[in-house]
Amino acid sequence: MTYVRPGTAPPEDLVRAIDALVDECRVECLWYLRPDYHPRTDVERLQILEAIQARADRDVFMRAGRLKEWLSRLSSAESAPS
Repeated sequence: MTYVRPGTAPPEDLVRAIDALVDECRVECLWYLRPDYHPRTDVERLQILEAIQARADRDVFMRAGRLKEWLSRLSSAESAPS
């Protein structure tokens, strides 16, 4: 697991993966969001992944869950004592 110092951004590949899933799910799961929306904070990323899971098929639900787990691990690492 990668350790992320407090106040640092999540790894770029995680951000890209979440943005790609948002784009993929925009029509079916996230139709109510503006067309150019992408989450920019960890809280927004978790919220959007939960919104996707609430409306997705099983495959997308599982993919969003893996991304949530990855994001949660990084958030946990930030709160762990050094």
